[in-house]
Parts: sequence; structure tokens; C-alpha cells
Amino acid sequence: MNYLTRQEVGAWLDRLAQEQTLIAPIDVAGNILYRPVTDTHEVVWDFYRSFMSVKEVFFPPTERLMLIEKIGVEVKLTETLPDEKSIIFGVRPCDARGLLTLDALFIENEPVDPYYASRRENTTLIGLACQSLGPSCFCTSVGGAPDDPAGMDIMLTASGGGYVAEIFTEKGEKISKRFPMFDGLSEIRPHPSPARKHGNKIAPKEFWPAKFNDDFWAETAERCLSCRICAYICPSCRCFDVRDETLPGGNGQSQSERVRCWDSCNGIPYRRVAGGHNPRFMKNQRLRNRFYCKFYYFPLHYGPVSCTGCGRCIDACPVNVDITEVLGYVGRR
Repeated sequence: MNYLTRQEVGAWLDRLAQEQTLIAPIDVAGNILYRPVTDTHEVVWDFYRSFMSVKEVFFPPTERLMLIEKIGVEVKLTETLPDEKSIIFGVRPCDARGLLTLDALFIENEPVDPYYASRRENTTLIGLACQSLGPSCFCTSVGGAPDDPAGMDIMLTASGGGYVAEIFTEKGEKISKRFPMFDGLSEIRPHPSPARKHGNKIAPKEFWPAKFNDDFWAETAERCLSCRICAYICPSCRCFDVRDETLPGGNGQSQSERVRCWDSCNGIPYRRVAGGHNPRFMKNQRLRNRFYCKFYYFPLHYGPVSCTGCGRCIDACPVNVDITEVLGYVGRR
């Protein structure tokens, strides 16, 4: 553990930006977003929470998976695996926990998603602890905390105008050892045990089956617009669609690309099959599935709850569907 001034952290990040892609929170038209930066003059140091999470760095809204080329009778497939090394500064604890949730699906279960796994392997996370809970934050109710270092490679905690730095992984140690301000900070600290956290206060998995047919879902769905913004800004939602799109070509050569883009179980056509049948055509069925996926299906199959308590969905919902109200209802006997 070591104490660094803001100037020292800035100088360190500027050096890192010369060697790898540095991604940090910046102000984009009034919204805090994680974007590549060339120096720390662009970085927003004091912010409550970014509008979008760091999920979009590892799992982009749209990405090419494969280029398909046809030349005469020959077909050539070129996979486009990402290999760029990058560092993300200013990761909030809720976003790091969101990545651990995505890891459970994309990496820790077969088949491993090579695109997501490659970005995770090549990216180092420098966390920035929250100083307090925001108005819509409820991370302590789902097992997190404002200063939870789970998933971080290095954690910075603001103190006295500077930052206390802790290293938790070999990746974090690697980017610290080359710079003089980290002298004496070579020991890797283990992540604290879950007992350090504030405890999980949401309804256990056993509560959910009994609520499946309740009128509550239809009553709540009356407000829902199926706009899907709750899924798109969520650090742990990971539904996607895959499609082939033709690219302009000529001279006997045709090209197309296979792309992956975000989707959501709240979307009207999400479950529609080729014949046109949609087994989840009612809005209340789609809304119910979103919450059951997060707090029942995903934990049942993959382990962690698929919610970090960041509160983004509460703030963004145009009709005030509040996830904490849903959890409160399910938690009542």
C-alpha cells in the first residue's frame, strides 16, 4: 500500500498512455463515458458514476466477428479477434463486479467467448473507489460496497487530496513496477474475503418461483415501454443478436460480415422464431423474465446474481420501473 498525489497518478497514467491504449472517464456532451485518452488533461477525476459502464469496452454494442469473402467458388472466413492491450482507469466497484458476472458466462463456462476473453486478458483495470453511495445506488444490497476491490488489478482510494493505492494482481504489479512513484509497492495483496462486504440483502433464489404467476408483473408492465434502455446501460446484461450483412463488392467478389450487437429480453421480437411464433409475446412476460434472469436463472446456472446495484436502470427508465421495488416485492412473504 502506498500514497500517491494526484499529480503522481497523472504522470503515471500519461506514461502508460504512451505505451498502451489508456481508457478513462471523460465528459462527452455532459455524459461521463469511458473513452481512449492521450493524456490526463481529458480525464474527469471526480464523478459520481459514468452513464455507460466499462462493459462496452469488453462487449461492444456492435462488433464484427468474422469477415466472409467469396471469390468465384472459393469462400474465405477471417475471424477478427481483438488483440490490442489496454488499461482502464477510474473503474467503479459496481462495474468491476459486472465484469465478474460476464466472466461467469463468457469465460468460466463452455464454450468460451474468444472475443470477450481476449479483451479481458489484454486489459488491466485501475479501480477508483466511490466516496459514498449515490441516490439510486444499492450495491450494498447485492453483496457489494463502494470500496469493494473485487475484480480490480489496482485499486485507488481518494484520501487527503491524493490516493491510497493497492495492488491485487500480477497485471497490476506489472504496470506499477516501471515507475518511481510506486517504489516499495511491489507486494500483491489478496482481495478481501466476502465477509468484508455489507452482506447480501436481496430475496434468496428460493423466493422467486412462488411469485412467478403473480399479478404484480402485469401491473408493473403497464408502465413499461419495452424501450430496452435498462438492459443497454446495465453492467451485467449480455443478450445479443448475430447477423450477416452484405458489404459493397464487385469484380466477381462478394463480401459480408458477421456482426454481433446488443439485444434485450425486453424487446418485442426477442423470442420470435422463424415461423413467426413468439412464446413471450406479452409485455409482462418479457419484464418478468428480465428480473427472473438476473436474480433466479443466472444465479441458478452460473453462480453470481446478475445485478451490481449500480442504479443506472432506475435513473434511466422513462416510466419509473424501479428494480428495488421489484426486489422488495419478491422479498415479502
